Amino acid sequence: MTTKMRPLRDTIALDDARALIDDAATPIVRIETVPLSEANGRAIAADVIAPFDVPPFSRAGMDGYAVRAEDTFGASRHEPRTFRCVDQVFTGQVPTKAVAAGECVEIATGAPMPEGADAVVMVEETERDASGDIHVFTPVYPRQNVGRRGADIQTGQPVLRVGDVLNASRVGVLAALGLTAAQVYARPRVAILSTGNEIADPGEPLGPGQIYDINRFTLAAIVREHGGIPEPHRTAVDTIDALSASIDECLDADLLVFSGGSSVGERDLILDVISQKGEILFHGIAVKPGKPTAFGLVGGKLVFGMPGYPTSCLSNAYMLLVPVLRRIARLPPHSLRSVTVPLGQRVVSTTGRHQFYTVRVVDGVALPAFKASGDITSMALADGYIEIAAQTEIVEKGELVDVKLF
Repeated sequence: MTTKMRPLRDTIALDDARALIDDAATPIVRIETVPLSEANGRAIAADVIAPFDVPPFSRAGMDGYAVRAEDTFGASRHEPRTFRCVDQVFTGQVPTKAVAAGECVEIATGAPMPEGADAVVMVEETERDASGDIHVFTPVYPRQNVGRRGADIQTGQPVLRVGDVLNASRVGVLAALGLTAAQVYARPRVAILSTGNEIADPGEPLGPGQIYDINRFTLAAIVREHGGIPEPHRTAVDTIDALSASIDECLDADLLVFSGGSSVGERDLILDVISQKGEILFHGIAVKPGKPTAFGLVGGKLVFGMPGYPTSCLSNAYMLLVPVLRRIARLPPHSLRSVTVPLGQRVVSTTGRHQFYTVRVVDGVALPAFKASGDITSMALADGYIEIAAQTEIVEKGELVDVKLF
């Protein structure tokens, strides 16, 4: 039997591929309401304006005594000022008496300040005598140890703007305003489909020439981690009809990601199906691993055709899928922590292809972890990767490299 191969003659540069993907992507517009307990990491979809002051009353910043500051002037250990305690206020209570000259109110941290008082003397700077009078040993100035009303948030203040990504503290702001839910942009739904007769589902027995599906799970993990909702589909066999039906099933999603079927073999039919239903914007990138990567549009939806080899698929998911997914989800760009260390072994790269070379960092030295594009442990046993420019053929042992850490 004669095999018809379709070589990748016209690969494009990585930056050009990223530009095409970025131009085709549109931030999601669907909005949903989620409880605060589920709002962390979501992009807010409506401005939040404070309807009242936070705190809604002036409150004590210390355990002690609420006083008129002017009554404490000149107080010292040798000449304390003496006050009559007229009330006691704990958190959650409301003062029942105002403070007049020479009077004080015992108060707990966070309790509302009584009328007439404008400062709090720390309990450590006081002493109660047998008659119940309070001796103050240090002066305080107006508003000392007092959290004023609206000191945190003022009525009418914009506290969150559209597009702000909620984190723990921003969720706390919503809670401070008494809200129980937030309007956020929906998470993009990402259809994930592995293709190929050789792919078997984990848990099933392997047939002759078959391997277990890896990419469905690695891609789902990437999508979930970067703001999307993975929607795995059953593996599609290598026929035009099966692949066409699988694409139709996936078009309800916001983004489609296929693995396998983007290489150069006769059975790589996914490109033919995408071309029939939409358009291919590129097929083949000058990178290693991940050269046989395709990108196109079907029904206005972005479609990625990732390589079937697990390391190639996962590498391009980091480099291409993550940035566009985060943009669609209205999340900020993902930044990896990096370290600069010497390379522990000479690396020969492929001239003309931008290489993402996985490494382990051991005792302050970067050691090669890359095995082959088909080996998932090329990524799983790596701490990160270095980038080798397309025009670079050799990176010598001892040369300082920038390792981007996973």
